[in-house]
Amino acid sequence: MPIVVEDVMKLLCTLSAERKMTAAVKHSAKGAVLTGAVAFMGGLVGGPPGLAIGGAVGGLLGAWMTSGQFKPVPQILMELPPAEQQKLFNEAAAIIRQLEWTDAVQLTTLVMGSEALQRQLLAMLVSYVTKELQAEVRYDD
Repeated sequence: MPIVVEDVMKLLCTLSAERKMTAAVKHSAKGAVLTGAVAFMGGLVGGPPGLAIGGAVGGLLGAWMTSGQFKPVPQILMELPPAEQQKLFNEAAAIIRQLEWTDAVQLTTLVMGSEALQRQLLAMLVSYVTKELQAEVRYDD
């Protein structure tokens, strides 16, 4: 049975939605630019003490700005470009390749009936989101 990317993406969306997974992608580059800009302005206005104060204030603003808004993981997965979906699909396919199924509904039913498969897929998904997307994952209960 050839594995279809869309079916696997639907499965991962269902699994992550059931576990109420959310993730926040950190935008560290924006925070670094803001920190540097505020430190620079502080240095221009106040000399060395202004540079120190500007760096501290900029660092706090940068950290606050990049703390990230959490979005549902299913939404993040569906917004992935095709190349990233393929990469995620390849990792999931290695876990579910022994299953026989005909569509996304049957695949989801098979996986939801197996706690072991769910754990493997969730671990793979969390690893992908944290490493590849550099996001923080949490479970909203």
